[in-house]
Amino acid sequence: MGKEGLTRRTVALLAGAVAALTLPLVAGCGGEDADITVYSGRQEDLVEDLFEQFEEETGITVDVRYGDSAELAATIAEEGDNTPADVFFAQDAGSLGAVSGEGLLEELPAETLERVDERFRDPESRWVGTSGRVRVVVYNTDELSEDDLPDSIWDYADSEWQGRIGFAPTNASFQAMVTAMRLDRGDDETREWLEAIVANDPHLYENNIATVEAAAAGEVDVGFVNHYYLYGHLQENPDDPVANHHLEAGDSGALVNVAGAGILASTDKPGMAQQLVDYLLADTGQEYFATETDEYPLVDGIESDNDLPPLTDLHGPDVELGALGGELEATIELLNSVGLLS
Repeated sequence: MGKEGLTRRTVALLAGAVAALTLPLVAGCGGEDADITVYSGRQEDLVEDLFEQFEEETGITVDVRYGDSAELAATIAEEGDNTPADVFFAQDAGSLGAVSGEGLLEELPAETLERVDERFRDPESRWVGTSGRVRVVVYNTDELSEDDLPDSIWDYADSEWQGRIGFAPTNASFQAMVTAMRLDRGDDETREWLEAIVANDPHLYENNIATVEAAAAGEVDVGFVNHYYLYGHLQENPDDPVANHHLEAGDSGALVNVAGAGILASTDKPGMAQQLVDYLLADTGQEYFATETDEYPLVDGIESDNDLPPLTDLHGPDVELGALGGELEATIELLNSVGLLS
């Protein structure tokens, strides 16, 4: 989910790192048991095959605990140095930032971080983005044309959208968007927006998948989701009347966020944990995100299967992804206070 136009490292500077990351990985490190524990805020059906590929190529067993990213971040904070997790693989930068802010993530090496543009990694080097996603408005094309849709998230608070909106308030990416709105326009304006949205009787769903399904079925006219859920839906239902609408450049709702990973400072298997993080950024991992999850690869030279707008052309609000984590608790309190999480 940062400032645009930051210069990437040249291919020449990255050549050594790229070569190392694309070579087969060697299982085991310094006598460590060949298994690691991952707390994954990424859904099992999205990343299970990727973990299996890693296991086959390295001989390292990945024990995965799946859950909501924000809840896993809170669990890690509560467990502290006693957490069994070696790697935190989160759905959004906010959850990673929350764990990093507790001092629980290890600093990553430069050769890992430099695979990714600066705006998609932690300024303190504690986590790195692995794939990108853009907040969009999914809409039913039988009910609306793109010209009917506001280009700013703030305009969906208008009463004309009464009963027509759907979203998942417990979803980490939605919470990150609200955090970006707070950082961009302030708490008071964000609260007013949320209260107006609640007054419009929105349809609340468990996740983004259900939100897209509702828009496709005509249960709602529009939904607030990440861009890639549309493509997964259309693979199974290619004739459904549903499409994505991108908000205007710089809008608070046009957040470009990332899924990402960090290594727990308490791990006793840092070598294997590092192997997994590097695997997510190697060509194999990046191609998986581009083709299997329909997200944006963050490493140069990897192409998406879908006709997505170039990531360099997408401009979210002028907020740093690293700032999202420290504001997560306040965002959850705000969502609770307006009745979206109660």
